[in-house]
Amino acid sequence: MKLKLPGTLFLRYSVLIILVPLFAFTLVHKFYVSVTNIQYSEEDNSLQITSRIFIDDLENVLEERYGVKMNLATEKESKETNYYVEKYMRSKLVFSADGKDRAFVFLGKKYDNDLIICYLEIEDIDLPELKTIEVENDILTDMFEEQQNIIHFRFNGKKKSFVLVKGNNKGMLNL
Repeated sequence: MKLKLPGTLFLRYSVLIILVPLFAFTLVHKFYVSVTNIQYSEEDNSLQITSRIFIDDLENVLEERYGVKMNLATEKESKETNYYVEKYMRSKLVFSADGKDRAFVFLGKKYDNDLIICYLEIEDIDLPELKTIEVENDILTDMFEEQQNIIHFRFNGKKKSFVLVKGNNKGMLNL
């Protein structure tokens, strides 16, 4: 006996059979990644930095590390969010220029879908004199073994990228 399904019913079952295994795979396998872009601004004589991190991952690490519930990107977001986000970023992201540590200014943050974008700036950078820029990035590596922190440098029309992981958390750009 041959089973006949009406066209739309057959299509629904086909889609269900195909999509369920795909959704199951994505629920089990999660990527842990942040992306930090560093660009030299000739006009401001500074390094302008944006760091993109998944909101849920950052929220989890802030709660574990500082014992605070931030409720990021919601109406219930804590008034102390900027303080704790900046504190965490300062503990996990270190920059040096020609071997000297350079502090960044935390300019603020915004949300884009499931990401938090942190805006940082390192002032008084004299690019013609600068020989090296080093970045140490440990964002979320203490919470997730698989964490990858991608760094993109843009300067003089060139781009250099590298991936930093736990145990290999430093990258250097030779200018």
